[in-house]
Amino acid sequence: MGVRLPHELNVYQDIFKEFYLSKYSGRRLMWQNSLGHCVLKADFPKGKKELAVSLFQTVVLMLFNDAQKLSFQDIKDSTGIEDKELRRTLQSLACGKVRVLQKLPKGRDVEDNDSFIFNDGFTAPLYRIKVNAIQMKETVEENTSTTERVFQDRQYQVDAAIVRIMKTRKVLSHTLLITELFQQLKFPIKPADLKKRIESLIDREYLERDKNNPQIYNYLA
Repeated sequence: MGVRLPHELNVYQDIFKEFYLSKYSGRRLMWQNSLGHCVLKADFPKGKKELAVSLFQTVVLMLFNDAQKLSFQDIKDSTGIEDKELRRTLQSLACGKVRVLQKLPKGRDVEDNDSFIFNDGFTAPLYRIKVNAIQMKETVEENTSTTERVFQDRQYQVDAAIVRIMKTRKVLSHTLLITELFQQLKFPIKPADLKKRIESLIDREYLERDKNNPQIYNYLA
C-alpha cells in the first residue's frame, strides 16, 4: 500500500537502503508500509508523551508539525493513503480511546468534509501510550484483498526466516529446516507452502540443493 513519507522518514529510509544494498548486492529491498510502527515524541501543553503508533498514524500526525488545522482532503492529498485506510487511521487518532486529534464536527465516522486539529487538551497518566488501530467490518472484496496481502506479507517473513536459519547453519537437511521453521514462525503454515518458499529461494540463488543429496540445502553467501 503506497504512502508519501515525510522528509524526515525518507532520509532514514534512504540511509538504511544504501547500507542494505551495499552489504547485500543483487538483492531487492521492499518496504511493507502496513507493517510499520513508530514511536513519536509529542509535546502537549499538559506534558510530553511518547506515542506508539502505526506508520500510517505517524504520517498523519507529522502533518500537524506544520499545520494547525487540516481537512480530510488535505490529509489524503498529502499522505497518499488509500481512502478506507485513511478513514480508519483518522478514527483511531480522533475517535478512539486515545484522542490526540480532534475531529470537526464531532462524530464517530469520518466524512469527506471533516477537518482535524491537534488536541491541545490531551492528557494521560502514562508517559508512553499505544494508539490502537480501529478495526472495521470488511466487505467480501476487502476480506479477499486482506487475505492476499497477509499471505504476501507472510511470504516475506518465511523467506527471511529461511535465510536467517541457513545463514547460521550453512548446511541443513530439508526435515531439519522445516522443523526449525515451525519453531520460529508465529503463525500456522503448511509444509507445502514452506517447500514453495524454499524453492523460490533456490531459484533466486539464496540456497542450492546438495549435488550428492537433494534433501540437503547449502546456503549461498
